[in-house]
Parts: sequence; C-alpha cells; structure tokens
Amino acid sequence: MAKPRLNWGAEPWQDSEPLECAMVVPETSDTATFTFRAPSGAWFDYQPGQFVTLDLPVDPAKGAAGNVQRTYTISSSPSRPLSISVTVKAQKDSIGTRWMLDHLKPGMRIRAFGPSGIFSFLRHPAKKYLFISAGSGITPMMSMTTWAWDSGEMPDIAFVHAARRPSDIIFRERLEQFANRVPGLQLRLTVEEPDPFRFWPGYHGRLNQIMLGLMAPDYLEREVFCCGPEPFMQAVREMLISLGYDMEHYHQESFGAPVATEAEAPVIEDVTPEEGVKAEVTFTESGVTAPCAETDTILAVAKRSGLNIPSGCTFGLCGTCKVKKVSGEVHMVHNGGISDEDIEEGWILACCSNPMGKVEVEV
Repeated sequence: MAKPRLNWGAEPWQDSEPLECAMVVPETSDTATFTFRAPSGAWFDYQPGQFVTLDLPVDPAKGAAGNVQRTYTISSSPSRPLSISVTVKAQKDSIGTRWMLDHLKPGMRIRAFGPSGIFSFLRHPAKKYLFISAGSGITPMMSMTTWAWDSGEMPDIAFVHAARRPSDIIFRERLEQFANRVPGLQLRLTVEEPDPFRFWPGYHGRLNQIMLGLMAPDYLEREVFCCGPEPFMQAVREMLISLGYDMEHYHQESFGAPVATEAEAPVIEDVTPEEGVKAEVTFTESGVTAPCAETDTILAVAKRSGLNIPSGCTFGLCGTCKVKKVSGEVHMVHNGGISDEDIEEGWILACCSNPMGKVEVEV
C-alpha cells in the first residue's frame, strides 16, 4: 500500500526560496491579506508578532528604481504553519503596498527575507496581557491572539484597538468570533466616528486614560504590547506613565520601522515630568511668578499662588480649565477635553499640564 503523501515538507521554509501568492482576501476598502505558500511545500517557523521583508518588482514609472523592499508584520500564526500571511494597508503615497493591492495575484512569486523581529509575547511570558493597537498595527496582535487561541489554553488578553470607523477595523469578525468563544479574550474597540446608518455598540472617541481604565481595569497587572503610528504609541506611553504603570513591562513595534534585534531597538526618550526637577510658572495677567516642580500641574500652582482658574473634573475631560499658554513647554495628558486645533493655537488644560522649565500662561 502506497504511503499517503504529506502536503508539507520535512524542513521549514528558508528565505532562499521564493514565496508563491496563494490567496488574496480583501479586509477593508484599502486593506487586503496576502497569503503565501512555499512552492517546495516547506512549512513556516516563526514567532507570532514577527515580520518579513518582501522584495516587490514595482514599476519604475511609479517612482521606484527597480525592486523595492517593504517590511510587513506577519498577520498569520505559526500555529498554522502551511502558509504565511501579511495584511497590508495602503497609506498616502504608498508605492510597494499600492503595487501589491493592484498587481499581486495568486500564482505570482516574489522574494522574501526573514522572518525577523523581537516583538512577540512569547519572549515575555506573563499571566495577563494587554494588547493596544491602532490601524494596521493590529496585525501582530492578530498573530499573537491566533497563537493563544490555537494553543488550547484559556488566554487572558485584553485586546484594545482604535480605528477611525467600524468599517476600518481589520479582522473584526474573526476577533469577535474568538471573543464569543473564550471569555479570556476581552475585545475592546473604539472608533472616532461611526459608519453612516450603522449602529455602533463600542466606544467612541480617541483612546484616553478614562477609556483605558474602563477597558482594562487591571492594566497595572498586565504585560503591554502596543503597535501603531508613532503619535498613537507616544500617547499610549504618556497615558501609562501618568497612570503609574511600570514601563519595564511595556513593549512596542512601529509598523513603520520594525526592529529585528534587541540591539537595534531604539531607546524611547519621552519627555515626562520628573520628581525634584524645578520649574517656574508666570501668570502674565496677574503678574505672579511661582516656583514649582515639574510634577506640579498649572492648576495646582495657580491655587497655591492664590489665583483662580475655573475647573471641574481635574483630569482633562471637561475642558473647564482651558487657558492660553504664552510661552514655554508643558507636558499634557488629557482625556478629550481639548481639541487638536486648540492645542495647535497654544491652549492647554491647566489641570493636566505640567510645566517643563519656565512657562507663561494668560491668567
């Protein structure tokens, strides 16, 4: 009797072998998942959360001189090793990604390098995790969540994702299916605006401290993995720092520049208020200058100086304490009580703004 033929090889895939596109699945209006297999039948061995670099034969007329290399996080899981997938979203002025969406079809072969990367929860074992992502930063979280699902063990993952609209949430149906089956996966979604004529039961607005506390009340106990645009990740870091989170348990991956090794990991140097560092606030309309510490808020310094700034919530939500900054820099972590336009014009919320050096405000 003939032996049954296996549909995979004895050895894992090596990047000396090209990948063959097997399937293209649209995810949103400008996002698609490309699934690849090895022509030899080799299987794929990697850590969930890692990335591959694709060598794309972009048309020189599109602004590229020959092939271009683009790095994408693997959105599939090594627990399903017969194929490997990347999920790509076209950004403004995309070249490689735009070529993939317009031209890469099943049967075509391309070169790829990797997998590589240090962004994986397998490298940081913990009892509880908090995944925080925005936009296509959801891809490594999907890979890690699928691994947790396939492991057969009940996960404890609070999965927080931010998108512009519900229709922009990549993998929404698959994640909801996971969350419907295991109570250990807590799916928390927030959007800036709903889709027209469609009810949205999730959170509204940009992710903030209050929202994070509601989504994952035990965030201080969780290992945090964050991925998304740099401004989003910076806002998350500032939130966590202001909430007293131990940043030794914080890990991030920018989908703009994934890191291959620990040695290449950039040093995060966020400017945050420090205990014992002196600052000074001048209230220009009152003619009062008050020495203080960076950890003091403008509101606290004003009250200590006998000045009244109307205030309400005291945690950056209501916007009552909005004042105009004349000069200097402040560190402000708010909860939606001020718009980006107001911030650009120099307005701050006194209750959640810390002076970084000498600051002048109209009070």
